[in-house]
Amino acid sequence: MKLNDTHQLLAYADDVNILGGSILTLKENAEASVAATREIGLEVSTDKTKYMVVSRDQNAGRIQNVRIDNSTFESVEEFKYLGTTLTNQNYIAEEIKSRLRSGNACYNSVQNLLSSRLLSENLKIKIYRTIIFPVVLYGCEAWSLTLREERKLRVFENMVLRRIFGPKRDEVKGEWRRLHNEELNNLYSSPSIVRVIKSRRMRWAGHVTRMGEERWVYRVLVEKPEGKRPMGRPRRRWLDNIRMYLQEVGCGYMDWIELAQDRDRWRTLVNAVMNFRVP
Repeated sequence: MKLNDTHQLLAYADDVNILGGSILTLKENAEASVAATREIGLEVSTDKTKYMVVSRDQNAGRIQNVRIDNSTFESVEEFKYLGTTLTNQNYIAEEIKSRLRSGNACYNSVQNLLSSRLLSENLKIKIYRTIIFPVVLYGCEAWSLTLREERKLRVFENMVLRRIFGPKRDEVKGEWRRLHNEELNNLYSSPSIVRVIKSRRMRWAGHVTRMGEERWVYRVLVEKPEGKRPMGRPRRRWLDNIRMYLQEVGCGYMDWIELAQDRDRWRTLVNAVMNFRVP
């Protein structure tokens, strides 16, 4: 949406995100937004409204609270917007932790069903994929995972699968033991949680590239920000993941944006990424 003749405001129902390149610009946009809402009889909730600086500089977020029109807005280092945790350093790790906490809570509520002898293993897997899966994977299309986050997600899934398949009796020692990761992979025929995330990112990437240049989501995807990246090892970008997935299935040399225009071919690649198994 436009505010002060520029696109500075994102709104979804009553959740509004006001953007600004500086504190002064943010205050001007917030004052204009507050004035516009009052004209139609609405009030901005001071308790629910937060203020955050997104910057590589760790000291940038330690600015005092912002005061606008006799209202003080708290300065925070992270907050939730539309169910997703946003941080001032733009790290995905906190969002992964939040999703796994919610997934653990959901798992604890159904673990008696997952360990019940009255239910078949196929039915338990359906419970896992229909109840726990959506909670953990909410918003995963926008994630840019590192190997550390992928490992955490695999650990969580293996925990659930061990509850579903139960322990195994050692034929030599005669003792019960928990299943190893390789044994879980052989028993669980569906794509792993990491593979599902990769395929969903691929599907979302194809959807965005077909939107057209007039859509802002497409512009955010393809345009490059100004400035230089800092020294040291750069973060893995979202597009880097897409190129890695295509490389896994032998299409890393191709222009993926042009490739995604063919829906049928892109759908085949999405399925190939999801079902790809490392030998």
